[in-house]
Amino acid sequence: MTMTGAQILLKALEREGVKHIFGFPGGAVIDLYDELSRCPTIKHFLVRHEQGAIHAADGYARAAAQVGVCLVTSGPGATNTVSGIASAYMDSIPVVIFTGQVPTALIGNDAFQEVDIVGITRPCTKHNYLVKSVADLARVVHEAFHIARSGRPGPVLVDLPKDVLGGRTTPKFPEQVKIKSYNPTYHANPRQIKRALDLILKAQRPVIYAGGGVISSGAAEELTRLAETLQIPVTNTLMGLGGFPAPHDLWLGMLGMHGTFYANMAIHHTDLLIAIGARFDDRVTGKIEEFAPEAKIIHIDIDPTSISKNVVVDIPIVGDCQDALSQLNELIAALEPRDWAQAHQPWLDQIAAWKRDHPLSYDRNSGELKPQFVVEKLYELTKGEAIITTEVGQNQMWAAQFYPMKRPNRWMSSGGLGCMGYGFPAALGAQVACPHDLVIDIAGDGSIQMNIQEMATAVEYDLPVKVAILNNQYLGMVRQWQQLFYKGVYSQTSMAVAPDFVKLAEAYGGLGLRAEKPEEVEPVILEAINTRKPVLMDFRVSPEECVTPMVPAGAPTHKMILV
Repeated sequence: MTMTGAQILLKALEREGVKHIFGFPGGAVIDLYDELSRCPTIKHFLVRHEQGAIHAADGYARAAAQVGVCLVTSGPGATNTVSGIASAYMDSIPVVIFTGQVPTALIGNDAFQEVDIVGITRPCTKHNYLVKSVADLARVVHEAFHIARSGRPGPVLVDLPKDVLGGRTTPKFPEQVKIKSYNPTYHANPRQIKRALDLILKAQRPVIYAGGGVISSGAAEELTRLAETLQIPVTNTLMGLGGFPAPHDLWLGMLGMHGTFYANMAIHHTDLLIAIGARFDDRVTGKIEEFAPEAKIIHIDIDPTSISKNVVVDIPIVGDCQDALSQLNELIAALEPRDWAQAHQPWLDQIAAWKRDHPLSYDRNSGELKPQFVVEKLYELTKGEAIITTEVGQNQMWAAQFYPMKRPNRWMSSGGLGCMGYGFPAALGAQVACPHDLVIDIAGDGSIQMNIQEMATAVEYDLPVKVAILNNQYLGMVRQWQQLFYKGVYSQTSMAVAPDFVKLAEAYGGLGLRAEKPEEVEPVILEAINTRKPVLMDFRVSPEECVTPMVPAGAPTHKMILV
């Protein structure tokens, strides 16, 4: 039985278990959209900008722990996804992006709405394809999903010429993927695991440094077991938040540029750093020459190119985090019982003293509405159970500091790329993935305006996402740097001219709320939570509040600005 390329694609998506797509139509994909209108198993969400589609697919992937799917047309439709693709690539998020393309005979002729999206995205995709024959389509789709979700996850782009979508063939849907050049190592080498254990058993001041790989591999339970059994403190990267339960005595919070004092001090004084699913990003290490200067380093990661890339390690372990931690826990269980809390007590006491003397703090008595207070109230009133997405900037750091995550797949932020405009569409994707959960985007007044048009998408599809805008009328993080390092010259960072967010929400058909005083925050949040529609909450916070602690650029992480 012959099928068109559009029919083959939809059938292939069904076989991959796809139920939701985020996209925006155009001429190059009109055949596919026509076929999609008769597909009862896949629901399409029409965004208002293609960047919204890729961020929504990203948020969906993180919340559902599945591959997200984005569909756009050729030319500007494709190029509008590039920032979101790069963000997913840096954060290792499994997304498949389908882009329309001009007919194969016109490729290279500068045809209307033609761009070389395969060439453009080659540096920021895990892999990409230009499908030149309808006979290849079923195989390519199957390979794309396999590559996106396996090994170190990442975005895969499939470029679809118009004549391929309209062409006909009798498809062969493959059951397995065979790519000779692509064979990720899942099973960690047992000898390396044993070497790591030997170091761990000798360490007096160990620290676990856990990143997003713990979450993408589903290894949070194994990590918690390891930390609790051996009484080893844990710090998370921005991408790793939720990989270890935050309300835990062993949790140090986030490390790095805006990490906690005690996490950064623990890293500086540790004698053994156990890095799990993390890549030693510059925001974590600061001045590399002074990063963990007294430590031996164990590094577990499924991506061999990430090991010893930035920081040379003593014991490299290539493999899936869950597999490696399971092996390690099994070896530990076979040991003679030992009181590890007692063995590490001096180290745990030192960390407790750092926590006591330098907690995360802000001026609670100024009478002003502080952004940290708003985030604390969100945590308190949601009991820490909401799915949190963030925009990028100060709002992102305050959310990471003051909304501790209890479990994985509940925190979504553009970590590696730092893409403003990420949070709101990502929240929509997360809400589609988890329709019965409360989803909150913690935003800044600058970043939220980059994809504010997706309020229409939220209203159309009844996605009751809540947006908490920490409105300081500045591009806050840049302004903070200007205050601290550029003599207070606030060059082009004022956002005083802005829409009335309450009226804007109402114009889209949502609900707008505002709080200007501390006592107004709780009623606003409660009304938003109890409203079954999209809500923009405009919190008018202190204009010149800074995110602290802060490690200046190029400084070692133990030398922090604390106030």
